[in-house]
Amino acid sequence: MPRKVTASLQRRLSPDRKYQSVLVQRLINKSMLDGKKLVAERAVYSALEVAAKKIGSEDPLAVFERALKNVSPNFEVKSRRVGGANYQIPFPVSGHRQLHYAFSWLVQSARARKGIPYSQRLALEIVDAYNEAGAAYKKKEDTHKMAEANRAFAHFART
Repeated sequence: MPRKVTASLQRRLSPDRKYQSVLVQRLINKSMLDGKKLVAERAVYSALEVAAKKIGSEDPLAVFERALKNVSPNFEVKSRRVGGANYQIPFPVSGHRQLHYAFSWLVQSARARKGIPYSQRLALEIVDAYNEAGAAYKKKEDTHKMAEANRAFAHFART
């Protein structure tokens, strides 16, 4: 099995029922716990509608896509051993991996909030990501700061 995920190894997801969007379907899949897809679907649809209402937009899909764009990282750091020392080397992030990080950070940040139902937590996190605030956006900023701080080691990256 190859180390890199080639196009032939990636699964093709069918779009979700309501918005006909593969991105929403991926969020549903990331939000799902114990194989309960309908529960995750209901929570995500509710979160998207609440987030759009809070922002004052009629299109929940546009709000979600902008929030996702704001949370997607452009750089990441990978640890590499060079001459007996470990260096954090910055690498650009490809499109599929950017989305993976964005979904993971959104769901992780929403689950970290406590005291309210998951759909409301996810809606708040989407609103925060849309407004370039919140835990998921902070995670992206921290990743970028780490990459910027270790820019001196970029020459160790193999191409």
